[in-house]
Amino acid sequence: MSTGRGTTSGEGAGGGTTPGPARGAGTPPGTGTGTRTHASAAPPSSPPHPHPRPTDRRTPGRAHRRLARLLARLPGAGPRPPQGGSTTAHDLTVRHRLLLTLSALLTLSLFVSYQGVHGDANPLRTSSAPSVLSLDTALYALGQARQDAGAPAPTSDFQKQISVAVQSLSAAAADDDLGGPAGRQALQTIAGLITVYAVKVQQSQQQPDGSVLREAYLSYATSILTEKGSGIQDRLKALQRQQRAAVHRQTSFGPLLWLAWSVTLLLTLALGAALLETQLFLRRRFRRRYNRQLLAALVLSAAGFAAAALFTVWTQQGMTDTRHLLDRPLPGRLIPDAGRDTASYLAHTGFRAAAAVWILIGGVLLMALAETGLRRHIDDYRFRPR
Repeated sequence: MSTGRGTTSGEGAGGGTTPGPARGAGTPPGTGTGTRTHASAAPPSSPPHPHPRPTDRRTPGRAHRRLARLLARLPGAGPRPPQGGSTTAHDLTVRHRLLLTLSALLTLSLFVSYQGVHGDANPLRTSSAPSVLSLDTALYALGQARQDAGAPAPTSDFQKQISVAVQSLSAAAADDDLGGPAGRQALQTIAGLITVYAVKVQQSQQQPDGSVLREAYLSYATSILTEKGSGIQDRLKALQRQQRAAVHRQTSFGPLLWLAWSVTLLLTLALGAALLETQLFLRRRFRRRYNRQLLAALVLSAAGFAAAALFTVWTQQGMTDTRHLLDRPLPGRLIPDAGRDTASYLAHTGFRAAAAVWILIGGVLLMALAETGLRRHIDDYRFRPR
């Protein structure tokens, strides 16, 4: 018997009826064995996948964006590429100019700071300190001569002390910086007064012991030596105060030097950080583990600052010890020892002062290392075929 007109499409060939799954019983439409239409075969619509981000561009953080804006203000850095463009060439240029700028500033700052200390070491050793000791010697010799001036007859000790005082003044006059023209004029006046003093003492010693003329000559000679303000001793003490003030100026480590060395330290740290950051940048961007030139520049800057600071500490310590030694009047027997101690404190300061030229040479080398460390990458990226 044939089936009726309402038979379902799931009937078998042998006349049996095989019931299909009921619609709405858990099977969505279109999942049966019948032929699918084009509309039912299409997958549900989904948003398009974003394009993969290039490896040389990463989502910058807030600190990175601030740093990029700061570096972009460097002279000659050029405009930053538009959004979505490669920033490698721009980043290389910015870092290149930053390293050169920091290297030049560090060289200048270190040279000025170094010279601020060592520039006074050699004048102190060859001029100021010997002048103070010469004036001390002259004062001591005149004091001894005054004791011998009251002898009944001329003595060789008096003449010897006068000769020592004159020679000490000649040694002090060899310093062109001793008080300037006024100081040299004062020394000439003192030398003339010493001659008058010696003559009057000799005249008094030629008079009979106890005579009025002898006392008059001796009193006049004493007034020449000890007159307040215009006597030989007061004139010498005034020059000595000027020289001690010069020693204080040359040996002081004032606020300006502290500021200069603080700026130099900050520039050294900034250059070191910039070199390390550039090394990390090249390692991320070009997969190059080490850049020998940048690492050499880092070592050179750190070693150069350390050596300059160490030389400065040694020199400043010797200058400070010299100031403490010369800051008080010295007895005659201690003056030769003070001269030897001063020479010991200020030894090798000339060599260390001459090392300032190596700061300039090191600065040029530092800039050359920064240039060669990045130039190959800049040129390679600039002329890369597109």
